[in-house]
Amino acid sequence: MNSSTRVIVQGITGKEGSFHAQRMKSYGTKVVAGVTPGKGGTSLAGIPVYDTVQDAVKEHEAEASVIFVPAKFAADAVYEAVDAGLKLVVVITEHIPVMDTARFVKYAESRGTMLVGPNCPGLIAPERSLLGILPPRAFTRGKIGIVSRSGTLTYEVAEMVRNLGQSTVVGIGGDPIIGTGMPKVMKLFDEDPETEKIVVIGEIGGDMEERVAKMKEEGQIKKKIVAYIAGMTAPREKRMGHAGAVVYMGIGTFNSKMEAFKRAGIPVAKSPYEIPKLLED
Repeated sequence: MNSSTRVIVQGITGKEGSFHAQRMKSYGTKVVAGVTPGKGGTSLAGIPVYDTVQDAVKEHEAEASVIFVPAKFAADAVYEAVDAGLKLVVVITEHIPVMDTARFVKYAESRGTMLVGPNCPGLIAPERSLLGILPPRAFTRGKIGIVSRSGTLTYEVAEMVRNLGQSTVVGIGGDPIIGTGMPKVMKLFDEDPETEKIVVIGEIGGDMEERVAKMKEEGQIKKKIVAYIAGMTAPREKRMGHAGAVVYMGIGTFNSKMEAFKRAGIPVAKSPYEIPKLLED
């Protein structure tokens, strides 16, 4: 994703879609079209609206989509975007049934589409392009890559490292099943010449953080990583906030993640306020 990425917004005439489409456009994102069935031929803030993704892609050679479609229609929106050949699809929608997500994640993967989300804030390349609902004021151009399971902490940490700036920030979402997980984003950051160091914002539940630590331990990731894990005081075997933040049978606990990072030599901040210092050490 960069300043030349051509983007469509699915669900552009809805309340959330219209607001964020205009905000993305004003930030500099190349929002070339929107899609809402039955609204083809209209426009929103100068953005042409089409009935189908296929029509929008054909007319504007779009490469990416941001989905604001209601949960019960979101799966169909993803299939439509993938079938139209889009290489990046960002699903903002929350409360999508987990079986629907499992199916469209597999479908996207099988066709080479990078799917971010669902239930995520999206991604931003500061001062270049925004795909999603991340608040632009929190981000500045720089060399730090941030990958996060938490929406709010993403903004907070970005503001704490404003003096260093960010290359790309990715909010992957907190559902039990998501399209692009931390390991994939970490690999992309490690290969990105504009990213010098990486911040991982994790939380209890799942094993993504442990897998990232294993990659670092095995030398698959060369760049410096600084981590923060939310949920230190969460009760065992309780769901805390995100649907994916579930601790069970000793897997995905705060301690298991801390131990994995320690083995890999990854410094872990005790609070988000420690992250800037750990990056500079």
